Amino acid sequence: MTHNPEPVNVASLLAIAAARDPNGMAIAEPMGRDHQGQQRYRQVTFQELEEDSHVLAAALCRHGMRPGMRVVLMVRPSIDFISLVFALFKAGIVTVLIDPGMGRRNAIRCLQQVEPEGFIAIPAAHALRVILRHKFPKARLNVTVGRRWFWGGPTIKQLRQTSPGDFQPIETSADTPAAIIFTTGSTGPPKGVLYRHGNFAKQATEIRDRYGIQPGEIDLPCFPLFALFNCAMGVSTVIPVMDPTKPALVNPRNVIDPIRQFQITQAFGSPALWNTVSLYCEKHDEHMPSLRRALSAGAPVPPHVLRRLQSAMASDSDIHTPYGATEALPVASITATDVLDGTEQQSRQGAGTCVGSKFPGVQWRVIRITDTPITSMEQTEVLPPGEIGELIVQGPVVTTEYVTRLESNALHKISDGDRFWHRMGDAGYLAEDGRFWFCGRKTHRVQTPQGTLFTIPCEAIANEHPKIYRSALVGVGPVGAQDPIIIAEPWPEHWPQSPAEDQELRDEILARLKSHDTTAGIEEVILHKSLPVDIRHNAKIFREQLAPWAAQQRSC
Repeated sequence: MTHNPEPVNVASLLAIAAARDPNGMAIAEPMGRDHQGQQRYRQVTFQELEEDSHVLAAALCRHGMRPGMRVVLMVRPSIDFISLVFALFKAGIVTVLIDPGMGRRNAIRCLQQVEPEGFIAIPAAHALRVILRHKFPKARLNVTVGRRWFWGGPTIKQLRQTSPGDFQPIETSADTPAAIIFTTGSTGPPKGVLYRHGNFAKQATEIRDRYGIQPGEIDLPCFPLFALFNCAMGVSTVIPVMDPTKPALVNPRNVIDPIRQFQITQAFGSPALWNTVSLYCEKHDEHMPSLRRALSAGAPVPPHVLRRLQSAMASDSDIHTPYGATEALPVASITATDVLDGTEQQSRQGAGTCVGSKFPGVQWRVIRITDTPITSMEQTEVLPPGEIGELIVQGPVVTTEYVTRLESNALHKISDGDRFWHRMGDAGYLAEDGRFWFCGRKTHRVQTPQGTLFTIPCEAIANEHPKIYRSALVGVGPVGAQDPIIIAEPWPEHWPQSPAEDQELRDEILARLKSHDTTAGIEEVILHKSLPVDIRHNAKIFREQLAPWAAQQRSC
């Protein structure tokens, strides 16, 4: 007797939300300001979103798209974007999502590697696709979101005029491919991660249950993909006015004003975004009393950001920092309360950053660091609590493979029977209480003749100087004989105004480093006005760029 896998499709969660609260606001999309300067919004209900995505799914299938096809979605955060994602899920089409912030060259290369069979995109993206048609020879099924120019294919407006007839969502299982999402490329070329329907469904339930998110809440997602989880959880989404590729440059009023207008209870943003908003709130004595839950991810959130943001939120609020990666999210989480009342002091003394306890569906281990592939779990050496190694994870939210740059599978996946463990590429240790302490990326470790230094513990000690905003540890020279260098970024108002001030500040930082066993071997400090950071979150420091820069500075 053949066993049929249980149907799993994250789009079914939208149908449940629509049945529970058909007239509730699903999405509010900004539509410019009125003559009085007030932001206007276009809204759809959960039932309208469910029906619209159903019509679009039927129309896409009628247009020739078939289950398993890879179709690129390049649409700005909007009602159209969210409805199209659910339509693609319903049609069983593999959605290819690209971060425009990675730059045109990287984006084109990534899309070329995917070999898409179609594009659903805004006119500017289609114009580029036509110019580069030789790079996408299979892309014959295309839809324009907006005004179509000189290429063929229907517009989304035309798709919406199609009757769905007797269309029924494609039956998928937990193992059915759902999407390809690219890594940021912060520690190497971006890689296409294959998401299955089971990954998405488990992500939604794990996030909902860990944070106690309830249907009827209202969220401001300052990272577009989080809006998809909202709809699946029955949570209303208010799309912010911002460039999602530049969260650090957000206008704080575009976060504060909608929170007040809609009485928003939850908001998600990168550490860089919350730094900008919280600084504004502190300076102008602004408060967001309805905001009970803030989430931030992409990099460790500095305690000064947690402290400022918490003071601007509701009195019974908390800030949650989920930890994970494009390949595995969520893995663990910690609250601002836990950090400020407990782990902050240890971090300041070089213990690393505690990312909290793991989610129930995740298994994790810390193994001895190696830069070579590991083909099976028998080749790993599990380390005891307190010893720094590489974190590996396994569970329903952990993806199993890359579909571009396939050579990366050997370096990041470990076979374990019919399961796979993912090598996070993060160095750190498990404490006796079971929480993971992050000490930096494995590839960023500095290997000196005296031993190995890890970025986060060393940088924390440099960051203790009151004039320093952030810093980066890099190594110059051959591996095993590297010279460790701290590159420090002062707060703008503390940038040295003379060579004497520059030398004085560097000497002060070096003295701090010398006073700690962890950093006593560091002999050099260089100042930098603005450390390069990743595009997606504006928070991860590009140490790969800084190492050659530091070498060049030494030679000047």
